[in-house]
Amino acid sequence: MNSRARSLAAFLIIGFGLWGQAKPQTQVMPDPSNLPVQRVGPDDLLGISVYDSPELTRTVRVSTDGTIRLPMVKEKIKVTGLLPVDLENEISRVLKEEELMVDPVVTVSVVEYRSRPIKIVGSVKRPLTFQAVGPTNLLDAISRAEGLSDDAGPEILVSRQQPDADGRPVTLTQRISVKTLMDATDSDLNLTLQGGEEIRIPEAGRIFVLGNVKKPGSFPVKDSTETSVFRIMALAEGLLPFSGKIAYIYRREGATGGKNEIPIDLDKIMQRKSPDVSLLANDILYVPDRTGRRQMMTALERTVPLGAAIASGLIFALYR
Repeated sequence: MNSRARSLAAFLIIGFGLWGQAKPQTQVMPDPSNLPVQRVGPDDLLGISVYDSPELTRTVRVSTDGTIRLPMVKEKIKVTGLLPVDLENEISRVLKEEELMVDPVVTVSVVEYRSRPIKIVGSVKRPLTFQAVGPTNLLDAISRAEGLSDDAGPEILVSRQQPDADGRPVTLTQRISVKTLMDATDSDLNLTLQGGEEIRIPEAGRIFVLGNVKKPGSFPVKDSTETSVFRIMALAEGLLPFSGKIAYIYRREGATGGKNEIPIDLDKIMQRKSPDVSLLANDILYVPDRTGRRQMMTALERTVPLGAAIASGLIFALYR
């Protein structure tokens, strides 16, 4: 390279360096990560950029009363319910009214939404609260909670606040069948969520089985139309020897709270000689044993050789 070419290259390098240093410095705004455009609410984080005004270019958190404050601006700026483009016009109006700028160029983006919480609690695998950013529906929310847990009941309760005739907020709750929602037989039940909803999945009611059964305990009621004495006895793995023919259902009645004792012919139900009996959540099914027969059998085993007793059919008779 000759001396003239080297001089020209040096001149260009110095020139470009000086030009780069002379560029005006502007504040870099946070990346809004392509958040969808939604109305601003309390606790949202806004990115505000005012052209040629670095002191006004900043991120601002919306206060609980739905307003923001900017440096040198006397009045609070009401932002709740505004779209970002509407807020740009509102900030421009305030800056001109307070004679801070003649013709401000304002850009507003939402950096973070916090005003649209959706809370999902109850019988789910991972209860959580998340923000409704973009289109969200009920199945999306359940998926975020990693699905229903094994003890989930047959209904989902979705509560949200809506204004009444006087404009006062009231809480409305909608009941949704888990089976119908999951089977997708009614698409209207897959509600669109706007934020502010609470989704509760109550634990399934239980039926308690006590007494002379192989596996006493409590069993969840997933669907009342499928819950009966015969089915619960199958879950309890059947009867033990010397079970009584009559069993009892103990049921608490509605608003009165009274207790009812309902006798049922368990022997005929198990032999399919009598109609099955439906059970409700929180019922107690008690299967007594035949104490007299048990005591007689114990005494017989002590006094009569087992082989002779079987041969004579005594044990068979006592088991009935």
